[in-house]
Amino acid sequence: MRYDAVVIGGGPSGSAVATALARQGRAVAIVERSEFPRSKVCGEFISAVNLALLDRLGVGDSIRALAGPEIRRVALFAGGTGIEAKMPRAPTNAFGRALGRDVLDTLLLEAAAEAGATVLQPWQAVDAVPDGDDMAVHVECKDEQRTLVAPIVVAAHGSWEPGGLPSQMKKRHQPSDFLGFKAHFRDSSLPPDLMPLLAFPGGYGGMVWSDQGRMSISCCIRRDRLAQVRAEHSGMAAGEAVFRHILAACPGVAEALRHARLDGSWLAAGPIRPGLRAAYADDIFRVGNIAGESHPIIAEGISMALQSGWLLAGELARVPDWNRAGRRQAGLRYAAAWRRQFAVRILTASALAGLASRPLTAGAMHQFVRAFPASLFLGAQLSGKISVVPGLG
Repeated sequence: MRYDAVVIGGGPSGSAVATALARQGRAVAIVERSEFPRSKVCGEFISAVNLALLDRLGVGDSIRALAGPEIRRVALFAGGTGIEAKMPRAPTNAFGRALGRDVLDTLLLEAAAEAGATVLQPWQAVDAVPDGDDMAVHVECKDEQRTLVAPIVVAAHGSWEPGGLPSQMKKRHQPSDFLGFKAHFRDSSLPPDLMPLLAFPGGYGGMVWSDQGRMSISCCIRRDRLAQVRAEHSGMAAGEAVFRHILAACPGVAEALRHARLDGSWLAAGPIRPGLRAAYADDIFRVGNIAGESHPIIAEGISMALQSGWLLAGELARVPDWNRAGRRQAGLRYAAAWRRQFAVRILTASALAGLASRPLTAGAMHQFVRAFPASLFLGAQLSGKISVVPGLG
């Protein structure tokens, strides 16, 4: 089966690039291994600068109708009382909002299909190899196998998914790895317009009102600290043990969830792989987390996924011939655009994560922010909350 582009992964980055390419008149296939709707470990926040992009992808109105309240304030919940600051406004005077990945991913994938993309779901890509001047992607579903041939292959499968693709990262286990957890709660007393950053020994997290009356709490914790926490809470599931650890360290979280109830169960994933990576390598373009990953402490994962897909589609549109030379030209331009858009926020997130997760510096961080609450506002700016998305003018 021949296409102009094969996109491996149907999350925000994969759906964004597929929709944009399909609207350029390209024949696109999306290979997604999971059934939708699905829940994922994710902070769920979408910065307001993405609204124009979501409009271009055909889902802006739906997201405005379904997402949680506008987030106008940020806060730090660590030891002691919470500290608040204003959230920076986007150039359009809008504020970001949160939407569950079970809702968001479904909307985006449906938009890609409506734009003309072929969606193979649940199918898994197991290999991608050169085929003359093209690439051949071998996919399978139960006992059925197919080969998809295209000049353009886009890896949008994230950094956590194992497998044999050239773009997939090998699993490793280090004590310093950060593992992610997420859960939804109902009946929380968290103010609807507030998004707190949580700092606790060995990790960090965030809280935000999402859709359908759900309040989301997500966090990352070092593997070595997780082992200690589980030993302290023997017999508890990992997610529940981490939750107890956060409640003990962050009075603001305990207060906001005093009368709340868990909606569903705790999800776990990881380890996360923060850092800058090659946006184009092995003749495969990379978008989303596999191109480069930020510590979730800045709540920009969805933004980076959407924007990277949009950036790639824009660079591919500038190259008329998608042979190897043309792909390399597009790849170099895309890699440069990717770094311009995301490098600062990745470095900012790394610095913040290091400060927030160290037991001896979390308290100092709280004291510093209390003395200079404007640092929360500055941190939100540096994290990309108001960074304009190229190509939307």
